[in-house]
Amino acid sequence: MITPDLIEQAAKRIQAVVRQTPIITLESGAFGAPGQLTLKLELLQHTGSFKARGAFNRLLSADVPAAGVVAASGGNHGAAVAYAAQQLGYPAAIFVPQITPMVKVQRLRDYGAQVTVTGAAYAEAFAASQEYASSSGAMMVHAYDQAEVLIGQGTTGRELEQQAPKLDTLLVAVGGGGFIGGIAAWYRGRIKLIGVEPDNAPTLSRALQAGQPVDVEVSGIAADSLGARRIGTLMFPLAQQYLTTVTVSDEAIQSAQQALWQKLRLVAEPGGATALAALLSGAYSPAPGERVASAEVLLDRFEPASLPRCSVRVELAARDA
Repeated sequence: MITPDLIEQAAKRIQAVVRQTPIITLESGAFGAPGQLTLKLELLQHTGSFKARGAFNRLLSADVPAAGVVAASGGNHGAAVAYAAQQLGYPAAIFVPQITPMVKVQRLRDYGAQVTVTGAAYAEAFAASQEYASSSGAMMVHAYDQAEVLIGQGTTGRELEQQAPKLDTLLVAVGGGGFIGGIAAWYRGRIKLIGVEPDNAPTLSRALQAGQPVDVEVSGIAADSLGARRIGTLMFPLAQQYLTTVTVSDEAIQSAQQALWQKLRLVAEPGGATALAALLSGAYSPAPGERVASAEVLLDRFEPASLPRCSVRVELAARDA
């Protein structure tokens, strides 16, 4: 069971190796929201996303074997595992699907990981990582369905509540559900928690409709970071108890990317702009004065050369994966 006490313990365990990331609170009317809007800037976390929290908590909670660690990822989780392993002195093997942007593959190599590109989507890369773990003895670090990982991600919710204690509503992008699951375990219904998914990757929405995790076909511009085909089993009971969901179109995600760049000069990959897209598109309409935050502002920082003419980079190709 994932509890606030375990998240508190994780926060102490990882505090020396992760950053406390800032928030910014925008005035009423920003991005079309009728009340104040708070953004949690996890782009300033190590490797550019919240994933470092779960990776460090997993590695620091276990006896890592000599063979090191292995993970499957669309890029962000892999980068976090590779970075954590590098900092702690362990070898890392990362398996990524063919849709992973090359900038993310290179970042994995820069962190010293052994990288294998295999399979059309995350599910195939994950199967290959399982085979590697069995043959090598390396420790698996799952992207979103492992207790230590969810507990680590839940420290984002703890930190956000300390920084912005009077929130009414929190929007979080959903892929495999590890991030929002950890956050739900922290808040446990004390605020309204909305999961935001792309129309083309409604993994949690379909699971809630079916009453259990089910396989979903995924595609679209956020597939490299939010394209898990099945929601995590550990987070699903939390979702049933504490979450509602909305979905947004690829066009709405692109518009949110552009708005973040135009208004704040923040460069977001599609998965990093998905929660904000729910506000801009009207998929979620807050009441006047409602204090809303987005905890998924996982705005990966791309190399300047990848931003032609200073425009927002859009990946045409799965965040929890």
